[in-house]
Amino acid sequence: MEVLLLEDVTGIGKKNDLLVVGDGFALNFLLPQRKALVATPTVRRRYAEQIRKRAEEKEREKQSQTDAAAAVAGKTVTFTKKATKTGKLYAAVSEEQIVQALKDQHGLSIDASLVTIPNPIKATGTFTALVQAGGTQQSVSVVVTSEA
Repeated sequence: MEVLLLEDVTGIGKKNDLLVVGDGFALNFLLPQRKALVATPTVRRRYAEQIRKRAEEKEREKQSQTDAAAAVAGKTVTFTKKATKTGKLYAAVSEEQIVQALKDQHGLSIDASLVTIPNPIKATGTFTALVQAGGTQQSVSVVVTSEA
């Protein structure tokens, strides 16, 4: 069923998005709570301006994510963490820490939800984190060294 969201719904979409959702979800959740309208031709005409603005906003968001992913390509972030004599870290390096390091070391601002770490970073060495935005996937080198 195609619906027009009347308000932001976490994990589904933002206000004025035209979405195709399951019939049960629409009939049991979105429509009774007045979070959406069925996208009939009348509703489309009435909300045409808001739908157009939201489509342009989505395009700008996608472009900014693509630009951010392109800017991240080939970057390296370094961390100096407390570690044992064998090189194991006392605290793992998280996606949020990588995002903060990109901001501090390179001046790049990206969302933490776009960064994924294939394997947890729990030791010293060089690792790869992936930034997936705008349909592209870029890698960031993460270098972890131990404190003296």
